[in-house]
Amino acid sequence: MLVLITYDVNTETVSGKKRLRKVAKQCENYGRRVQNSVFECILDQAQSVVLKQSLIDIIDENVDSLRFYYLGNKYQTKVEHVGVEHGIAVDQPLIL
Repeated sequence: MLVLITYDVNTETVSGKKRLRKVAKQCENYGRRVQNSVFECILDQAQSVVLKQSLIDIIDENVDSLRFYYLGNKYQTKVEHVGVEHGIAVDQPLIL
């Protein structure tokens, strides 16, 4: 299923900047960045649970926030993009 993950991490402190880098790195391990704090991830149920918990463990719930949008398996009809698109599509193979 496609999961859209957005986050807002308070970066007014050194620890906040560190949390921001950790959240971004964790999301990069599962999907692709589509905007500064927005990632598209193709996940199965188990991966979704693991990623969500790892992000919750990183953030400070008193000053940071996470949002998860579960778009399902038929997400192609639910996503529309206008303008320049950077990188490869999240559901396309990456050959190195």
